[in-house]
Amino acid sequence: MLGLPPLVSKEVKEQVEKLELQFNEQGFDELGLDRQKLIYFFSFLRLFYRRYFRVKSFGIEQVPSHGRVMLVGNHTGGLPVDGGMVLASLLLDHEPPRLGHGMVEKFVANVPFLSYWWDRVGQFTGLPEHALGLLERDRVLVVFPEGVRGVGKLAQDGYELERFGTGFLRLALRTNTPVVPFAFVGGVEAMPTVLHLERVARALRVPYIPVTPYLVPLPLPLRCVIVYGEPMHFPGDGSESDEVIARWVGEVQARIRLLIEDGLRHRRELGP
Repeated sequence: MLGLPPLVSKEVKEQVEKLELQFNEQGFDELGLDRQKLIYFFSFLRLFYRRYFRVKSFGIEQVPSHGRVMLVGNHTGGLPVDGGMVLASLLLDHEPPRLGHGMVEKFVANVPFLSYWWDRVGQFTGLPEHALGLLERDRVLVVFPEGVRGVGKLAQDGYELERFGTGFLRLALRTNTPVVPFAFVGGVEAMPTVLHLERVARALRVPYIPVTPYLVPLPLPLRCVIVYGEPMHFPGDGSESDEVIARWVGEVQARIRLLIEDGLRHRRELGP
């Protein structure tokens, strides 16, 4: 009997097979996701999740096992490590496993090779129509309302929340989707950004290029923690006034701040 191909995790393969996705004979689902690429993608993420960052998730049972849901959290760490680790936690630690769909920044989605892979593993360009289509198909949408402002924060401000956009909440109301807040902790310590190379970033047409105290813009192998909170439900259909939406967005932010505090406590107890 032939073994698994190199770099393929048996755990990941088993979890992908349990996903509530209908793959055709060629291994594609209705959105064009490729089963084999999912296995390779999550086998890669698993190395970082289990070995490099040794991520521990708390409260993952708060994520519904079926139906649409929007996960909303803080963005930190110089590179979007938090997004990948949340996706890994949903597949590896949630039973039954769920596939999270992130909204990729437009500048990343325009890179030819990466854009092809992102589409095949369910990570789509951050457009409203993409988010709406995913929720209408009862998928898991992972949202970082701080956007690139969040992941680009300097270390001293790493756990302060930047201004949240409000579109995510109007979309949740429009589609009657529960919002599950979460906090990602450890990214700031793993990759403390001390400054940005702004001119170089403009030349390369990217939002920023982080600089760390050890100069190399790569994260250190330090433990990270994800804390999920109870689902939040809001009445309405998305047509509410800006004042009402802003108040509800503030409630989501307040919940995430509490989860960040929980995450910092868990991380201290677990050690680096």
